[in-house]
Amino acid sequence: MISPSTNTLHLLGSSHHTADLKAREKISLPPGHIDDFYSGLTKLPGLKECLLLNTCNRTEVYGASDSGNFSPQLLSQYFCDFRKLEPDFMKHHTYECSGEKVVQHLFEVTSGIDSQMVGETEILGQVKKAYDDACKRKVSGKILNRLFQKGFQAAKWARTNTGISKGQVNLGNVLCELARRIFGDMKKCRFLVIGAGDIAESAMEAFKSRGSQPITVTGRTFDWCPLSRRKPDELAEKFGGFALAYPEFQDSLHLFDVILTSTSSGKALIDYQQVQKCMKLRPSRPLFLIDSSVPRNIEENVSKLDNVFLYNMDDVSTIANENLKSRMDEVDRCRSALAKRAVQLWDQMRAYRSPPASINQSTAPLS
Repeated sequence: MISPSTNTLHLLGSSHHTADLKAREKISLPPGHIDDFYSGLTKLPGLKECLLLNTCNRTEVYGASDSGNFSPQLLSQYFCDFRKLEPDFMKHHTYECSGEKVVQHLFEVTSGIDSQMVGETEILGQVKKAYDDACKRKVSGKILNRLFQKGFQAAKWARTNTGISKGQVNLGNVLCELARRIFGDMKKCRFLVIGAGDIAESAMEAFKSRGSQPITVTGRTFDWCPLSRRKPDELAEKFGGFALAYPEFQDSLHLFDVILTSTSSGKALIDYQQVQKCMKLRPSRPLFLIDSSVPRNIEENVSKLDNVFLYNMDDVSTIANENLKSRMDEVDRCRSALAKRAVQLWDQMRAYRSPPASINQSTAPLS
């Protein structure tokens, strides 16, 4: 039997730590390509288990292999080939680690201290969905099952026993605070959401709690959203809002004060000419645009228009971290504690003498 060693657990990833927004746009996997990506990933020699975490700020591939029977360079090479990226670009905008370092990294990711908005809560739900997807595909086995379940437990411990979540680290709350700075009274803000993912839901919940007028939701189609597994009209109903037919939203921009795009379309949905036309119909009222999509949905040059405020995820994260200095002691304490938990789990995994499950073997998650 082969016990896990430092060559058994692998990670290839890219996030705000190594890539700016333009680079992340090139690396991020469009939802429509994920099936093909997994299909090729599972065929890499020696890779027994795998999991893809693909969010607006982070693309990571976790893998488990037989000790010594897998070359980590295969992950990077495969990713380059799949996304048609140059090796030098990949090298400068990604990170790799193995063994215990993978455990510690995942713990920091699930707890939110590795996030661009330090302490944010959305990432835990995104990791859980990625894990559920891997389990349904039967590509996560004994090693990754144990790793991720312990990662969820570590996140719960961190949020319960440290102060990392103090302050406005929920994306919806941050967006509301920005809207308040621009408009003052939130009750007069008319809010349009394009998309139906986790970020959209977080923002809708925050705006409704602050008395924003009935929220309007639209989407490219009213089919299931791959990120949230719900339809835009169902999200509108959940928050007592309205569903707007997608072909109508571009001619209705002037009716809204705050517009959030949160889609995986991979192209611009709102351009300079549309916003220019919109502002002529509301010359005395500012427009607040939030583009949370990677690749972005709103043309960057719309910010040159008078009275238009455009923020992307990097902008929002900078504002969200304004109070980070006061929380750094808690972040450092959390990171130190999670590192100890990672060491403990890795020692347990190394002592576990069974080999990783085959990538084609159906393996129920461990409790």
